[in-house]
Amino acid sequence: MDFLVHHMLRSSAERAPDKESIVCGDERLSYRETWERVCALASGLRELGMERGDRIGVYMEPSVAQALSILAICRAGGVFVPINEVLFPDQVTHIANDCRMRGLVTSKARLDRTKETLSSTETIRFVVVATEDSLPDLGLETRRFQDLTTGSAPSAFREWSIEKDLAALIYTSGSTGRAKGVMLNHAQIMAGSRIVSTYLEIGASDRTLAALPFSFDAGLNQLMTAMEHGATVVIRPFTFARELVKTLVEEEITGMGAVPPLWSLVAQPSSGLHKHPYPHLRYISNTGGAMPPSVLESLRKSLPTTKVFLMYGLTEAFRSTYLPPEEVDRRPTSMGKAIPDTEILVVDDEGKPVAPGEAGELVHRGPTVSMGYWGQPELTAKVLRPHPYLPPELGKEEKVVYSGDLVKTDEEGFLYFVARRDAMIKSSGFRISPTEVEQVLFQSGRLREAAVIGLPDELLGQSIKAFVVPRDGDAIDGEALIAFCAERMPRHMVPRSVEALSSLPKTGSGKIDYPELRRREGLSR
Repeated sequence: MDFLVHHMLRSSAERAPDKESIVCGDERLSYRETWERVCALASGLRELGMERGDRIGVYMEPSVAQALSILAICRAGGVFVPINEVLFPDQVTHIANDCRMRGLVTSKARLDRTKETLSSTETIRFVVVATEDSLPDLGLETRRFQDLTTGSAPSAFREWSIEKDLAALIYTSGSTGRAKGVMLNHAQIMAGSRIVSTYLEIGASDRTLAALPFSFDAGLNQLMTAMEHGATVVIRPFTFARELVKTLVEEEITGMGAVPPLWSLVAQPSSGLHKHPYPHLRYISNTGGAMPPSVLESLRKSLPTTKVFLMYGLTEAFRSTYLPPEEVDRRPTSMGKAIPDTEILVVDDEGKPVAPGEAGELVHRGPTVSMGYWGQPELTAKVLRPHPYLPPELGKEEKVVYSGDLVKTDEEGFLYFVARRDAMIKSSGFRISPTEVEQVLFQSGRLREAAVIGLPDELLGQSIKAFVVPRDGDAIDGEALIAFCAERMPRHMVPRSVEALSSLPKTGSGKIDYPELRRREGLSR
């Protein structure tokens, strides 16, 4: 019986042990090899002192080692915390301290950044490093990844977890403050795999191109759906769009998911997408924001026999809606309808349903609803609430997700995105906290005030604009300020433009008037 995340891998290894499981560059593992290495690594983690429920960070580049680490942490009874490789040291340190991380699996390339994190947290007790070189003296219990995965696992291995146990923390930015950890248990991750596999019709013959990071819920789902069905996941770290296209051809990829900026690069003539036939490519999928019509048109022209799935989701509930490929011509701007085994409600401020054409908040009900935010019960209670329609005897026993997204439906029930309720910026598929960007701007030492908003952008979804007030007597060089941010934040968080003002607009209570800044840019909110 499969009720834990790693059970999906175990079952596939039993069904087809010699089937290709994970591919990355020249490294290729069968399902038998993948399961053996996962079991060995899980045993190694326990020998290092990992206990049930311990949070273990995975901070490394897209790789076979990254995938094995995620699965092995589950097997060992821990909680995996995937950390995007592009994050900067203070962001990694925040995550480690926030979840009281017990161990860290990292790579040689990320070790220099990791050292700062290790010296800034009191909870990390061991480090596993993917390297062929000698291990540095970190002042902690340290092991080489390769040594832990090449040994044999003990025949007797007690499994501690049940499906209700926490399996993962996916860190995502909030409208205020720093990144927060969305808690997912085994059942929720497996439900996401089962549901997406249903409408994408994923099976053992599929070869999925994993171009999204596993720290992103959609990227993680690609790994899980492959493990569930005994398919092959081909991990391709992004370099150039033409390299992705080359992988589509050489690996006979059957499915690929991406976010709009990546699809835009793939759709460019320089990628060479239009030069090849793709007889194996059954589908492509988009998430993390609306795909620009021009990009969609170009992709469909180059991939005439490939189905296009346009999807919408939120980390707190994974995936919410998808637009069936046969509806793309009729309603290309629609978010579609609810994914299988899920109900989507559109409600007003009082929790009552709105009529077609009227804007209301999207509310998600289903088995992928998360457990809430790690260490933030008040925020969890704000986002995860009782079902608004059910009688109290039932509604209080089930939590639904209030997304903060305003949507509307047409007469046939298809959904359309309207706007965000809060100040969150969504760019390149990432949710970005304005506060976190503002904090880095202030680190320049040149500013008295700063405020960040998102502007509509056909490619990115939203681009970031910063309004700044310089310190008295200081002049502001916008390009220099952008360069300062680029040295301290991932690319998707760096402002695209900076405007200097003599003062920022304020509300009656003295707070920065963000709606007024948006109105200055011709936005309605």
